[in-house]
Amino acid sequence: MRVALIHDWLTGMRGGEKVLDALCEVFPSADLFTLVYVPGTASPTIERRRIVGSPVQWLPGAARRYREYLPLFPFAIEQFDLDGYDLVISTSHCAAKSVVVPGRARHLCYCLTPMRYAWDQFDAYFGPARVGARKSALLRPILAWLARWDRATAGRVHRYLAISQYVARRIAVYYNRMSSIVFPPVDTDFYTPDQAPVSSRFLVVSALVPYKRVDLAMAAARRAGVPLTIVGDGPDMASLQALAGGGVELVGRKTDAEVRDLYRSSIATVLPGEEDFGIVPVEAQACGRPVVALGRGGAMDTVVPGVTGVLVPDLTVDALADGLRAVARLPWDSAAIRSHAERFSRDAFKRGIARAASELMAAPPDRTW
Repeated sequence: MRVALIHDWLTGMRGGEKVLDALCEVFPSADLFTLVYVPGTASPTIERRRIVGSPVQWLPGAARRYREYLPLFPFAIEQFDLDGYDLVISTSHCAAKSVVVPGRARHLCYCLTPMRYAWDQFDAYFGPARVGARKSALLRPILAWLARWDRATAGRVHRYLAISQYVARRIAVYYNRMSSIVFPPVDTDFYTPDQAPVSSRFLVVSALVPYKRVDLAMAAARRAGVPLTIVGDGPDMASLQALAGGGVELVGRKTDAEVRDLYRSSIATVLPGEEDFGIVPVEAQACGRPVVALGRGGAMDTVVPGVTGVLVPDLTVDALADGLRAVARLPWDSAAIRSHAERFSRDAFKRGIARAASELMAAPPDRTW
């Protein structure tokens, strides 16, 4: 059986790329197709295979400015020649799910989320406060068109898998399709507890982009009077640096081993925004440490209140500050937290994907879920 993997873009090892890495282990001979590929930015497991880029790959500055070519993605994703493949698996948060597969092939989409910026988070990415009033006004009809295209091409997928109950609801609303849940892989063999002493510090590990609400975590830490370390990089780095100080520090990117040490030694890891799933809270729990998270989105699947962390009811500074104070004064059972995290292991993900692919290939040719 010939398998093709379709990924939106390959420019680093974030959550979606960790999913792709595990898929490459399940299907070791699969070819990989992606809108933009920057060599040397992915894991050895990914980079060992044949990787095919789209026409966007050759546009000026695509390695750094690929998001600026967003209006071209629908055209680019439809140019891949997938003749000869029996199974196509897309990992999609943008355009990958809209790839055109040959008539005899089956298409399994592992949906990270329907396009946030096209559907319900335009202002967070392209609102006047982010890009200026003129550019925002120009982009609004383009993103509206992109949303219509996204919905119109939802039928190109034979079966959807969702990363959480939250994403399953988004798939139902925006694509009018059912989906099954397969939680993303977390490397629970790497992220493990140890006997390191716990400091008084809280931790955020995040891309520095608007919807992550790192600014809210910074304000809440100050309100609660607790130190906070922020690991990550992104377009909001400069604006967030201006808010740092007073026990709140941004330390940029860290290696996986350094992040693991911070998980282990922090009072808790903070997830201030609404996530589709949120791998960071599970990595922290795999290290035996609790989480403070907004009680919406993927955190509802990954955090057990009072057992593995605290869920806060509102996206406000006061609510998050109350959560920080609560987690600091409660006793936590590291072994119970770790046991819960093992539900999201890499092996569990690989079994779920292999089972879904086998069911799809065994189904009648006209079967959709």
